[in-house]
Amino acid sequence: MDAMEIMTALITPDGKADPYPLYAQLHELGEAVAMPYGDVLVSGYDAISSVLRNPAFRNPDTEQLDRGIPGWRDHPAMAQSPEWILLSNAPDHTRVRSLISRAFTPRRVSGLQPAIERLADGLLDTMADKGADGSAVEFMHDFAFLLPVTVICELIGIPEADREGFRPLARAIATTFEFIELAELADADVAAVQLNEYFAELAAAKRAHPRDDLLSDLVAISDSADGRLSDSELLANLTLLLVAGFETTTNLLGNGTRILLQEPPLGQAIRDGSVPVAAFISEVLRYDSPVQMAPTRMGCDTEVGGVHVPPDTGISLMLGAGNRDPRRFAQPDRFDPARSQGAPLSFGGGAHFCIGAALARLEAAVAFPRLLSRFPDMAAAGEPQRRDAFVLRGFDTLPVTVV
Repeated sequence: MDAMEIMTALITPDGKADPYPLYAQLHELGEAVAMPYGDVLVSGYDAISSVLRNPAFRNPDTEQLDRGIPGWRDHPAMAQSPEWILLSNAPDHTRVRSLISRAFTPRRVSGLQPAIERLADGLLDTMADKGADGSAVEFMHDFAFLLPVTVICELIGIPEADREGFRPLARAIATTFEFIELAELADADVAAVQLNEYFAELAAAKRAHPRDDLLSDLVAISDSADGRLSDSELLANLTLLLVAGFETTTNLLGNGTRILLQEPPLGQAIRDGSVPVAAFISEVLRYDSPVQMAPTRMGCDTEVGGVHVPPDTGISLMLGAGNRDPRRFAQPDRFDPARSQGAPLSFGGGAHFCIGAALARLEAAVAFPRLLSRFPDMAAAGEPQRRDAFVLRGFDTLPVTVV
């Protein structure tokens, strides 16, 4: 198949279920390939890394979005996205990210570990109760979703009573990262409006009664009227933090648990310490990345992976393919926590490296050993259901037995 046929196949149900054989075909075409519609598709590890770390490659600005996606401004789910730190450019990106990053300093993240441990233990208690009679427990909802959504909500300052209702809203917003038409954004648009209204009301409450949380800090900065953070930037990035704050970690926990269910000796190796949990997490991120593709970058009249990239050319960075690049990783389709050929690309790189990467790794480092210790006989209880998505790769359901 040529590159266009491969890309078409990747967004079919079969391609979403298992993109990795298609990535292998993509690698045979080179590190990068020019597509018929003008963009450049990049699948090589080194080429992807070079683009991520080069500030000359930028996210599309609003004028480029107008040309490439006419009508995007009419959809609330997309209208706010240029202000997300994920998709904005310097100097705005630098300014806003520096404010939000205060919640993700190494000291503050490491300080969350005792709370994450208590939360994980409580969720495992609930799973044990539900599965005590041998019946199936739904891992994705009962653990993989609840752990990271509770952590990010605590960090932001979202009341406990509001958290369960966020899953369908965040899942709807997440569709904006996928290959869809504007006409398919109806649910995402409704969710974007609801979240914007919710965060506006919550910001007003924090303004009246500040707490020790990220939202209270950001509200104070926004109210200072010194230009460091506008109200629209505040609300847009709260939505991003909520969605990104648990989507990636939820997928990491689910994808990793699926691997453990398929390879029981691996669980024992983590329990006895012969496989360090950090190495296991890094290999999960490489082997079955929660994020398969980075947001499009715009070219700057240079060469990427041996392909010339004219100015204003869209560059598609296939993170999941880069993580399986045989030029970087020996036997890339083999799960091997002992490998040391390079860090996974799953959290991006450069100025837009995932702001919550350390928190996601910490949550996983707490979760997996506790899960394996508490349920040494955990087993699959039927086939899991993959979510209907390509970019955000994970499961909708993952039933297990715990006794």
